[in-house]
Amino acid sequence: MAKTLDQARYKCALGGIQTAQAIEGVLPILHAGPGCADKLATGYGTSGHFAPRIFPCSNLSETEIVFGGEKRLQELIENAVRVIDADLYIVLTGCSAEIIGDDAEEVVNQFRARGKPVIHASTAGFKGSNYLGYEWILEAIISQYLEKTQPKTETGLVNVFASLPQHDPYWHGNYDALENLLQEIGLKANILFGYGRGVSSIEKIPHAQFNLVVNPWLGVDTAQILQDRFGTPYLHYPNLPIGAFETSRFLSAVGEFAELPTAPVQAVIEEQERRYYYFIERFADLFLENRVMSKRFTVASDAQYALAITKFLVNDMGLFPQKQFAMENVPEKYQADIESSFNDLRYGVTADVSFETDGYLVHEEIKQSDYLGYPLLIGSAWEKKTARETKAHFLPISWPLNERLVMHSSYVGYDGGLKLLEDIYSVVLTRFN
Repeated sequence: MAKTLDQARYKCALGGIQTAQAIEGVLPILHAGPGCADKLATGYGTSGHFAPRIFPCSNLSETEIVFGGEKRLQELIENAVRVIDADLYIVLTGCSAEIIGDDAEEVVNQFRARGKPVIHASTAGFKGSNYLGYEWILEAIISQYLEKTQPKTETGLVNVFASLPQHDPYWHGNYDALENLLQEIGLKANILFGYGRGVSSIEKIPHAQFNLVVNPWLGVDTAQILQDRFGTPYLHYPNLPIGAFETSRFLSAVGEFAELPTAPVQAVIEEQERRYYYFIERFADLFLENRVMSKRFTVASDAQYALAITKFLVNDMGLFPQKQFAMENVPEKYQADIESSFNDLRYGVTADVSFETDGYLVHEEIKQSDYLGYPLLIGSAWEKKTARETKAHFLPISWPLNERLVMHSSYVGYDGGLKLLEDIYSVVLTRFN
């Protein structure tokens, strides 16, 4: 009997279209049915140049399913290239196109042979999630758009791979915050996604001194591909740095890997910590008043936020973790390392993590847990009902996020930790005022 998956936190691989849409000047061309196109056209920030709601689609119908859709795809690409002025066109194939055996790669190669900047990524929904779709699109860009050469290395240039673009509501703010942190210690971030970036950033990829992956697992495969293709080493830092303790560790680790002088990096850390704790001290009475704050917490999100927020709440704020949930269908090969990271906490504290993907089962476990008072529950809109039933302090931070507008916020870094405290305690104070 087929298993029903309730309240999933990820989309199908074709949702990787959001990765393409997050790169300025890149136009996705969808070879799939109209239903897929309609589902993918919804989400945050659906206007602007190459609006996410407007993209070429072959709209496969019964005719193409029976007789094949390659001719239709060829016409679609021809017209897209003629009418829409993009820097790079990425053809994404959905389930129907791949089930009937359309050779989209061969069609795309005809345009590449004519010098057109068109590439192809296989993103059929049955192959995996939009997290994997992100990796496959980056792999297509690396293998089909970038020439395999021995490029000149630019000292201090760092390719950064962190949050899943657009699916993570805080993606743009996170990348900008990481860029600012690296700039503080004398490094230059090369980021593909968001404002002022684009194909010019793609072309800089081979010239980086190293690649930096700031995520428990997403982006590691991409960094390995870049190492194999261009010989670029990579540093895998397994969580977003939130707050003073983890951000200082992050800057130290990056500085050491980049072989930067220790003293200037340490000076940046000390100054940032002085500033951070200045604000913490101003509200110490509030933070130490346990009556208004939860003793235990749960994060039900993807591994990125489950791990990063757990580290922040334990290491910086001294809270105790109940079970945490990384719900994006983490590949099994990464799960042991992620479990180990959840045990890398201060004060001898450890945290259990579940990789359960079914929202119903996660909610039942939360409701059966003893939080020794009001729970602190951090998750998505799906957790709202469970929070109400458990009388939890509730902060939604991840997809689906229906009741908050996030344009350019971030929880990354020293300021990000302060922002997260503001958001959590704003929820707490609402209950008692």
